Amino acid sequence: MKQAQPFDMGFLRVAAVSPQLRVADVEFNLKQISALVRRAVAEKIQVVVFPELALCAYTCADLFFQQVLIEQVELALLRLAKKSAECDAVVLVGAPLAQGGKLFNCAVVINHGSILGVVPKTFLPNTRESSEGRWFASAHMRTSATICVGGIEVPFGEDLLFQHPHNRECCLGVEICEDAWSACPGSGEMAQAGATLICNLAASPEVLGAANYRRQLVEAQSARCLAAYVYASAGAGESSTDMVFAGHCLIAENGTLLTQSERFGFADKMISADVDLQHLALERRAHNTFAATPATRAFRRVACSTGTWAGAELQRAVARNPFVPSDGAQLSARCEEVFALQTTALAQRLRHTGSRCGVVGVSGGLDSTLALLVMVRAFELLGLERSGIIGISMPGFGTTGRTRNNAERLIDYLGVSKRVISIDAAVRQHFSDIGHDENVLDITYENAQARERTQILMDIANQQGGLVIGTGDLSEMALGWCTYNADHMSMYSVNCGVPKTLVRYMVEWCAPSQLSGPVREILMDICATPISPELLPPSEDGAIQQLTEAHVGPYELHDFFLFHVVRNQFAPRKIMYLARTAFAGRYSPAEIKRWLHYFYSRFFSQQFKRSCVPDGPKVGSVALSPRGDWRMPSDASAAVWLAEVEALDV
Repeated sequence: MKQAQPFDMGFLRVAAVSPQLRVADVEFNLKQISALVRRAVAEKIQVVVFPELALCAYTCADLFFQQVLIEQVELALLRLAKKSAECDAVVLVGAPLAQGGKLFNCAVVINHGSILGVVPKTFLPNTRESSEGRWFASAHMRTSATICVGGIEVPFGEDLLFQHPHNRECCLGVEICEDAWSACPGSGEMAQAGATLICNLAASPEVLGAANYRRQLVEAQSARCLAAYVYASAGAGESSTDMVFAGHCLIAENGTLLTQSERFGFADKMISADVDLQHLALERRAHNTFAATPATRAFRRVACSTGTWAGAELQRAVARNPFVPSDGAQLSARCEEVFALQTTALAQRLRHTGSRCGVVGVSGGLDSTLALLVMVRAFELLGLERSGIIGISMPGFGTTGRTRNNAERLIDYLGVSKRVISIDAAVRQHFSDIGHDENVLDITYENAQARERTQILMDIANQQGGLVIGTGDLSEMALGWCTYNADHMSMYSVNCGVPKTLVRYMVEWCAPSQLSGPVREILMDICATPISPELLPPSEDGAIQQLTEAHVGPYELHDFFLFHVVRNQFAPRKIMYLARTAFAGRYSPAEIKRWLHYFYSRFFSQQFKRSCVPDGPKVGSVALSPRGDWRMPSDASAAVWLAEVEALDV
């Protein structure tokens, strides 16, 4: 398989541009716009959006009645189209154009030397500082489906979409400034008809608070439409007779602002980003609300094409840890929110069952520590005594002094009931019963210990009339890295929605925010302890010898794969492409490919474990409960996915 390019992976590089301009100086404005188109092409931008009426300026006022101005704009459009013949990009520029005895405020779409279509503005602001109704007619007043520009009839109307002939996910819709501020923006209908990229040519004046409202509008409309949204607004070169323009440009995707320009100043402004149109198309398929909304308008489609920009690097941040915000404040807020979800869910289950007792196995590892902390908080919410929590330390053949000490000290300091039950004798008896040699350190050796621990937890819960609280996390569920009917099973699973990469931060967050004194030190040492099931004997010096990530691979890679497989539904080739970008310099392409193959193998083969998991709270956008987000046959074949992974170049 050839080396992937951004365009092959569904990305499109778009730009919003606010050029220097002079009011009514068409020649000057054309030169500025032409130079910026050349710059955009040099930067491998595929769609370039200029502001409303950019060729003459938005604030021409009654000069729009002047025949010479309209004639000069039309000639400038033809020259701009000719200049674009060698440019492998789609250019959208604002211009006033006449049709049927009326003047329209238009967005002109230019591609490969031709004017592909003209979209007139529908909603004309005519209040306060705006008087567009004085000069322009609404799109509803057009008299034909075409307009003559330079002697050539081209498609004309608000019912145009611009479709890439070789990429069905690349479809452009166009609206002009106020069209987006209406109660029912046309972009919603465009999105329902298939537009994944909405381009807005605007001339929005600046007043106090307008910038924040504008940003919120663009973010919200991109989310509502499940689309990318490019907003290019006129700059400070517009007339300041009664208004000030600041050239505020924004690019958003599905509710997230990718980039925005600085405001004010007289220099050219150009912002660009790679929008993921493939992701948007997949999101639309997955959201039945979007799919179920009936189309209310028929659109005409006009073919347009862009370059694929071979060799271009992705101009987009790819989060290495998609479950863990990089911003400290956001991370703290997320930990607080997840902890509240977990504790509330457990408290409700305890209330419903009438249980005043919870049983948990405490190993000195991250997962059981988080589960214990959640139990303590849930009991506080219900006004129950901590003594009703039974924390059980169950040392076995692989338990190290470090983890046992941390587990038992944590139980003591938290003031919950402690039980210490060695499993050595019981497991040896079991080995004797089934005829297994204790010196054979195989899967039977490991799983017998795990099942003995679960039996102890279940029986003590029965003895005390309590619930066994599970400790397994989302990442373990994805990989099936749990012993069936052992740590796989509990009476309520509080960590089932928390990925491994977030668990560590959750425990770190709990240390200063929820607890004090020596408990903090214990929690920080638990965070620094290598991840291990401790089912194999430790080394001669008593250190952990069975390291989980040495066997299954780095959890940060698996959580990355999990997010993009389940949340985004991406194909292996795209996940590989994104992983190479996110983990460049950290893992080689060969390592990423190896663990991606491993992930798919286990994700498919271990579905039978997920098909019968205990109840537990969904806390994020990725969940694997068979009763909620993930329904998959336990005997589905991974052949298609593994074949694509094997074909990837490294």
